[in-house]
Formats: sequence, C-alpha cells, structure tokens
Amino acid sequence: MLRIGLTGGIGSGKSTVSELFAGLGVPIIDTDRIAHELTAPGTTVVERIAELFGTEVLASDNSLDRPRLRQLIFADASRREQLEGLLHPLIQERVLQQMTQLTGPYCILVVPLLLEKGWQSLVDRILVVDAPPELQFARTLQRDDRPAAEVHAIIAAQISREQRLAAADDVVINDADRLELAAQVEALHKKYLQLATLS
Repeated sequence: MLRIGLTGGIGSGKSTVSELFAGLGVPIIDTDRIAHELTAPGTTVVERIAELFGTEVLASDNSLDRPRLRQLIFADASRREQLEGLLHPLIQERVLQQMTQLTGPYCILVVPLLLEKGWQSLVDRILVVDAPPELQFARTLQRDDRPAAEVHAIIAAQISREQRLAAADDVVINDADRLELAAQVEALHKKYLQLATLS
C-alpha cells in the first residue's frame, strides 16, 4: 500500500483535504485524532500528563484541560518537548498498528508535525497543504477562538512555509474555495492510484 503523508501549517486546511480524500474512499489515519483518543478522560496518559505538568492541566472532572495545556506548552519549548516525548512514541505505535489493518491502493497519514518530528520514514510521499500565512492565521483565529499571541506562537514553533514546500512531493494550494480544492484532490487521487499500481 502506498503511504501518503499529509502535512501543512496550522490553518492550512489539512482536515478539509483529508475529508475530501475520505469522500473518495481513501483510508485516513489522523494523528490528531489518535492523540485525542490517547488523552481521553480516565486514560493512563492523562495521569502521566498530570504528573508531568501538575493538576492545573486537569479540568474539574479530571479530564484534560486542553486549552490550558496548549497555553503552557507554547509558552515554554522545553515543556512542549516533554509532552511530545510522552505522546509521539505512543501515537507512532498506534499509527503502525492501524496501517497493518488497512486495505486499498493507498492511504493518507495526516501528521501536522511530519517534517518537524522526522516522521518521513513512515511514508512514501509527502503531500503539503499550502496557504498564505495571513490566511492560515485568520482561519485559525476564526476556527479555534484562540488568542492571537497563541496562534503566533504555534506558527513560530512549526517549520517555515519554504522548508515545508521544499520537502513536498505534491502540493495542494488552499487559497480559494472548496470546489477548487476538491478538483486538486481528485487529480492527486488519480495520480496516487496510478503510482500505487507501480509500487
């Protein structure tokens, strides 16, 4: 099975692109979704996070206070590395498990930090969703209701647009409407089906 790593900066439209591929019947593995499953209320991972960061990252029902945790890790790079050190090996293990269960010519692995964390070895091709930085910023503010300073901190923690594009095998440009995006996805779908027959 051909493995396509889908990545892009915050607010670039990774979720929309992966939804469009899913609509074409392509299996999707989303590392953000896996991270949410691993940190569901009552899991041992949440207990470990509370040990690392203190009970201030827990809500009153002992679930993870995600906005508070985000605030902490984007204010301090060493704390972000601590969290990633705990979560990323578990996420990667779950990704590899899920990959063995998939059928089809190709799959999409959605990894926001694919390039930052050196996960290129898990995929055969890298697909970058690209959007102008000002559009990323505006979309993220609108979608997440986060403070502007936090969005700037998240963008600063990611690699540059230029580095991402330099590493790409394929690029989807998401600066227009959904119809235009869908056309690009359909063209890539045909390309990946062809490549899958050759691999």
